[in-house]
Amino acid sequence: MARSDIVQKKYVKAINSESFIFLGIIAVCFTFLARVMGLANMFSTMMKTAHDLLINTVFFIMAIAVLAGAFGALLTEFGVVALINRSLSPLMKPLYDMPGAASIGVITTYLSDNPAIITLAKDKGFTRYFKKYQIPALTNLGTAFGMGLIVTTFMIAQAPKGQSFFLPAVIGNIGAVVGSIVSVRLMMHFTKKEYGTEKMAYEGEEGVDLTQYREIRSGSLFQRGLEAILDGGKTGVEMGLSIIPGVIVICTLVMMLTNAPKGGVYTGAAYEGVPVLPWLGSKINFILKPLLGFKSPEAIAFPITALGSVGAAIGLVPKFLQAGLIGVNEIAVFTAMGMCWSGYLSTHVAMMDALESRQLTNKAILSHTIGGLVAGIVAHLLVMILI
Repeated sequence: MARSDIVQKKYVKAINSESFIFLGIIAVCFTFLARVMGLANMFSTMMKTAHDLLINTVFFIMAIAVLAGAFGALLTEFGVVALINRSLSPLMKPLYDMPGAASIGVITTYLSDNPAIITLAKDKGFTRYFKKYQIPALTNLGTAFGMGLIVTTFMIAQAPKGQSFFLPAVIGNIGAVVGSIVSVRLMMHFTKKEYGTEKMAYEGEEGVDLTQYREIRSGSLFQRGLEAILDGGKTGVEMGLSIIPGVIVICTLVMMLTNAPKGGVYTGAAYEGVPVLPWLGSKINFILKPLLGFKSPEAIAFPITALGSVGAAIGLVPKFLQAGLIGVNEIAVFTAMGMCWSGYLSTHVAMMDALESRQLTNKAILSHTIGGLVAGIVAHLLVMILI
């Protein structure tokens, strides 16, 4: 059995120091919130916020994911994705120092999520175009475009009546592209030292050339189209379900550390809390304002949340808009950083492990952190120039 097939399990003592440390952290956090809000109000706000996020945010994101998934599957089934891939391929080498086949990974993750590129990286017909040092950087490339279509369409859909967020969303996509180039190039600086620049990723039997052929469903055009819609929609449902824990848990926590109660009196209503994140944001606003252009410190909650879950992060946007805390600049910056980071702290470790490059995980995270910041800065500068 190959070493990669062996499940490595780690054991520690049933009760050790981290048990008490974790218990102490939880006690401090809950005591802090309960003293400010009141114990009953704290739990009431927690439950009501989670419920409202589930009903009014998660299901809305799921609906968008279903439509985006169905549309993406149609594009794939009838060769539009292949056409886009053929058009993008000449750009991959000068921009990313990757073969044209890497553009398939960009499109695949843009239409789905970060780990989709791992499936490609395990395909011999795909990896035979790559050198060894380029394979680990696929983690950074795929993550920079993960859930791109969903994030973009969600942002556009949030525009108030009489406004359009189409241009800011497009600008955000451009920012994400620039951030992805920075992230991949930085990562390759480390991978070249690790693997050299000559060894190929795969040398062996010939596979299916994914740049020349595509798999299709059987049946007539109508049957293929219908199956593509249903399969793509099903993928959207699965994605919508998978983001529920992140949106409810992370978003509830973030909102309770972001919003103050209306009128200064705690009532136990949804979205009340202690404004810790705005306080932190105000301390570094002298950095955020010139670099990202945030008009309110509360906006820092989005990129912080996107580190763990972009699904949870976009769930913050409707409330920020209703409160007048963000505008077109933030929509562009959120789109750029949301796409580029797209929950990479929760996926990078597993993705690097799947690519058998676990030793470079810290380098991948560092590179992508810088790439996401660059994406936000570029989006802000473009907004200043174009809007």
